[in-house]
Amino acid sequence: MGYENNRRIFLRNLGLAAVGTTLVPSILSACGKKAAETTAEPEITTATGEMFFKISLAEWSLHKALFANEMTNMDFPAKAKNDFGIDGIEYVNQFFMDKAQDKTYLGELKQRCSDLGVTSLLIMCDGEGFLGDLNAAERNKAVDNHKKWVEAAQFLGCHSIRVNAFGRGTAEEVAAAATDGLRNLSKFAKDFGINVIVENHGGHSSDGKWLTSVIAATEMDNCGILPDFGNFCIKRSDGSEWGGECIEEYDRYLGVEEFMPFAKGVSAKSYDFDENGNCIETDYDKMLRIVKASGYTGYIGIEYEGSKLSEPDGIKATKALMERVGRSLV
Repeated sequence: MGYENNRRIFLRNLGLAAVGTTLVPSILSACGKKAAETTAEPEITTATGEMFFKISLAEWSLHKALFANEMTNMDFPAKAKNDFGIDGIEYVNQFFMDKAQDKTYLGELKQRCSDLGVTSLLIMCDGEGFLGDLNAAERNKAVDNHKKWVEAAQFLGCHSIRVNAFGRGTAEEVAAAATDGLRNLSKFAKDFGINVIVENHGGHSSDGKWLTSVIAATEMDNCGILPDFGNFCIKRSDGSEWGGECIEEYDRYLGVEEFMPFAKGVSAKSYDFDENGNCIETDYDKMLRIVKASGYTGYIGIEYEGSKLSEPDGIKATKALMERVGRSLV
């Protein structure tokens, strides 16, 4: 069964499919170009001190292995460190959905990270309701659902939880609702020293001006953005946010430039690579120059979602590209 079907089934089990949503990121306009079908493994290096950023690994890069039960969330820290030479990790709540309040489980996960010298950075949270729901009761329920992840993030030593600004309605209606939901969750998270950060994840949230206006309107300094180099589809062929083919995209370079003043993390999305090891969908030199110009010096997380290369090879290819470009920008 294909990746999209696997993810849709999983999200349906979380109760999202009932409203016709999917979090499958769009493969943007360049995805029709042919990538080099190589299995060569780029050299793993750990020397990143000369770059303006540090490299982390988003757990979604290994979603196929996780869904296939070839590894578990508990294995993720060792996988990142031992297989890829990466010591900063970004969890996805889908892979330990029932463990948010399990202190025994979280304690073991935290100990493994400590033993390995791995830093837990954030938890990407999906399937907990719409923070931009126009119905106040449903929106407040979504806020409450996310609170356990705030507590789990603090326990693990993370700085943030990544959330979504989803809602059904006009841009203005969802903006007002999302501002309220994000503000309320951020107020709760502030007492735990945790940031609430929104990723551009399709629809309204992929419009740079819309999302930055929402974040600014919360007036919470712990509410920010996780800019993703992809995920800039704002309109689909069937009129929905998530169903059909993407027919309108926001300029990704403009979007990231707009997002960076609010960034508390960055997500380096990749799908396919050419024969020179460059990402086909995104000009990493251009994108990393935008990130550097903002003054950002934190982690940039690898989020490989391609199919031409295996997950390990895709992660290594993305890491090699980030290091090559990052060193050239010193």
